[in-house]
Amino acid sequence: MATAQGPLSLLWGWLWSERFWLPENVSWADLEGPADGYGYPRGRHILSVFPLAAGIFFVRLLFERFIAKPCALRIGIEDSGPYQAQPNAILEKVFISITKYPDKKRLEGLSKQLDWNVRKIQCWFRHRRNQDKPPTLTKFCESMWRFTFYLCIFYYGIRFLWSSPWFWDIRQCWHNYPFQDFLIMFVHHLVTIGLISFSYINNMVRVGTLIMCLHDVSDFLLEAAKLANYAKYQRLCDTLFVIFSAVFMVTRLGIYPF
Repeated sequence: MATAQGPLSLLWGWLWSERFWLPENVSWADLEGPADGYGYPRGRHILSVFPLAAGIFFVRLLFERFIAKPCALRIGIEDSGPYQAQPNAILEKVFISITKYPDKKRLEGLSKQLDWNVRKIQCWFRHRRNQDKPPTLTKFCESMWRFTFYLCIFYYGIRFLWSSPWFWDIRQCWHNYPFQDFLIMFVHHLVTIGLISFSYINNMVRVGTLIMCLHDVSDFLLEAAKLANYAKYQRLCDTLFVIFSAVFMVTRLGIYPF
C-alpha cells in the first residue's frame, strides 16, 4: 500500500490495517493477483465505467432515433403528443405554482374568476397534466432500447458463463477466492451501482456474473410486454406478462435465494 509522510502516514497505516480488513495470514500483497499475470480486480478498474456509460448513452440515442422510432411508426404508433390544453395564464399559474390537482373549493373559485364551468376547468387540468407525460412513441422507443439492451446483455452473459465452471457448480464461485472465511467488509443493501462496484473490487466476479444474468433473464421480457402494450397488441402483451411473471418468480424467488 502507498504511504505518506509524518502523521498522515500513521493515519493511512491505521486506516488500511491488514488486521482490520483482512483475515488472518492474508496480506495486501496476496491481493495483487496470482502469478499467471491475470491479477485480481482492482478499484481503479471502476473508472472504465464512465467512458463505457458515455458510449452506451450515445449508442442509445442513435438506436432510438434510427431504429426504434421507425419501427414504432411502421406498426402504427403516431408521432404526435397529447392534446394541448387551451392557453390560460391564470390556470397555468395555478398548475405550476400551487397544485396540479385542484380540490372542489379551488375549482369553484376558478370557475367564478374565469366564468368557466367546473367541468371545463377539470378538463383543462387533465389535459395539462397529460402534456407533461411522455407520448406513447417516446415510451415505445425507451422500452425498445431497454428490451434490446437487456436481451443482448443476457445473451452475452449466457455465452460467457456457459463455459465457466461456476455456472454449473456455484461452489466454484469461491474456489481460490482470496477472502476465504471472510465476511463482506461493508454494509449490505447499498444501491445497485455500489453493490456491483464493491463486488468487482472484492473479486466476486464469478458470483456477480451469475446474479446479473439471473436478473437479466426477466428484464427483457417485461420490456417486450410494454412494447406490445404500446403497440396495442393486448393478447401478446398479456402472454408476455404472464411469461415474465413466471420467470421472475422462478429466478428471483426460487433460484436466486438458493
